[in-house]
Formats: sequence, structure tokens, C-alpha cells
Amino acid sequence: MRTLIDTIVDGLNNQDELVTATIVEKSGSAPREAGTKMLIRKDGTIDGTIGGGLLEAMIMRLAPEVLHTKECRFQDFELSNTDAAAEGMVCGGEVRILLEYLDALDIHQLDIHHKAKELTSEGVDFVMITKISLKSTRTLGKNKWICTETALYGVEDKEVEALAQKLRENFNRTKFHLLCGKNDYMIEPCYATQKLYIVGAGHVSQQIAMLSKSVGFYTVVIDDREEFASKERFPSAEEVHVISSYGVLRQEVNIPKNSYIVIVSRSHAFDQIVLQQALHTHAKYIGMIGSKTKKAHIYGELLAEGFAQKDLEEVHCPIGVSINAQTPEEIAISIVAELIKAKRS
Repeated sequence: MRTLIDTIVDGLNNQDELVTATIVEKSGSAPREAGTKMLIRKDGTIDGTIGGGLLEAMIMRLAPEVLHTKECRFQDFELSNTDAAAEGMVCGGEVRILLEYLDALDIHQLDIHHKAKELTSEGVDFVMITKISLKSTRTLGKNKWICTETALYGVEDKEVEALAQKLRENFNRTKFHLLCGKNDYMIEPCYATQKLYIVGAGHVSQQIAMLSKSVGFYTVVIDDREEFASKERFPSAEEVHVISSYGVLRQEVNIPKNSYIVIVSRSHAFDQIVLQQALHTHAKYIGMIGSKTKKAHIYGELLAEGFAQKDLEEVHCPIGVSINAQTPEEIAISIVAELIKAKRS
């Protein structure tokens, strides 16, 4: 799945002149959240969006000035109630945008974005740290760092090293924010592609796979029946795996940390076997289809086997948000809605 980082790296490699616009603060009914970013080229073409409409049009008018001065700048926008109504929002809001010029001739800028692309392709979570110096109006590559759970990439800086240590204390819950002090720092978590593992390849799974792909999940479908688990039945899935049995799921399919697991196999017994294995992963989300009666039975069996109550309480069962869903399409909508909620939490 292509990311904005891929696009930035391509532009820098081609020595394009680029500006990024990042929402750093918002209040009221601004269209997108802090951390949302878009890329603007010298020819006026863009990638990504910060919400479209009036706000994006104003940013497009400012981009040529940033390209000319090669300086970063904060820009505040206030959307009046009238402006908001024109954009289809209930009320107005305030937004602060950071516009950054990315210099393709800055070797540090190239290096840090190449490292970001490399880590993204490897599925490694990281945090981009950008120092916004009060003494300079330029965001140079040497003022950007990448922090992972085990490493820090960029020029040596004791203050940033201390900041990286602090971030690692709760690394996977890092949120986008501005850290203000002697120097200002923009903290941008860049989590790996959200991987969704749909275990079971029935009618509901087909609908889940289509929807999950459309909202940005890297979708993997797993079943023990070759006639069900096929690319023909799941054209939108990135991967389709036929396993020898559900009992060896973890041996035959690697499920990385912070993945999402949806258990929708063809029987209660198989669901229980899959849930047993899912509880041994470090998944961000585990959901299992079924009634409260089924839940009570399976949980009772797992507790007797030695699983902890607190681990079972993390499982979403019955799966999905409550919308009185009946058809496979409706059930899929309720499940994917819950996945989105988990992703945004």
C-alpha cells in the first residue's frame, strides 16, 4: 500500500520542490485531526488532504510563497460559522498549520525520509521528531529524527536522545502533538500498516474484506478450505492463506504485534481454537462473532484451561457495534466500524 512517505521520497529523489502542510492544532469542527498532512508540489499538484474545501484552497495559495522563501511557517486559520456552513459543518473552528519546505539537496532530509520509507516497508513503528528552532525559519534535515522502540536515527543531539527515551515509556500510545519548550518539537507517530487477519472465509468475511480494504487495512484472509480461501472469492485481500488446520494457525501464519484479528470461522469449536491462539499474540484487537451464550461457553472453557479473565475481557464478543445487523453486508459494516474505532483509540 503506497504511503505519503513513498511520495515524498520519490519527489526528493527527482529533486522536486516540495511543501508539506500539517495540521498541528485544531479546535471546533475543523475537518481533520491534528497530524493530518498533505504534500504540495511546485506545479500545484498534491497528495493527501487536510480536509479539502476552503482550508485546502488557502493552503494552496500560501505554498508558492513557502517554495520561494524556502522557510517553514505556522499559519493560523479561523473558519467562521458561515465558512463552516459552506463546507457542510455545523460550526466553525480554528486550525494551526505548519508549512515546511523540503529541500531535495539537503542530504539529511533525504536520509531521514529514506529511513522512514525503509521502516514503513518493513512494518516497523516509529515516531518522527522535528525540531522547530526559534533561531531558524528553516526545517533542515538535521532537525529531523526517527525514533523506534530500539533506535534513534539522525544527527547526535542529547536533548532529542532524552526525548526519545521518554517516548519509549509508552511508545505504542504516542499521539501526535507539539512539545513546546526551549525548542519546539513536532511529534508524529508513524505506525506500520494496520494488518487485519480475517479467520474464516465465508460470506460475512467476503463483505468484511471489501470494506476493510476501502478504509485502509492490509487485509489477510485465512481458512482451512482451499475452495473458500481463494483470490477469486477475495479479490480485494492482499493475502489469502489456506492452512492445514486451525490448530496450527500461529505456526503457519505469522501475526505481528498490534494486528487486528476477526474470528468468523464456520463453527463454535473452530472459533474457540482460533481464539486460544489469538490470545497468545500481541494483537491490538481481537473480535469474535457469536451470541452471549456462545461467549459464556467458550470463555468458560478457556478459563478452565488457565487463561486469565483480564485477557478475555479484552476480546470483543459479540463482535461489532450494535446496529441490529442482520445481513452479511450489515454485519460487516458493524464489524469494520468497530475496527475503525479501535484504530482511532
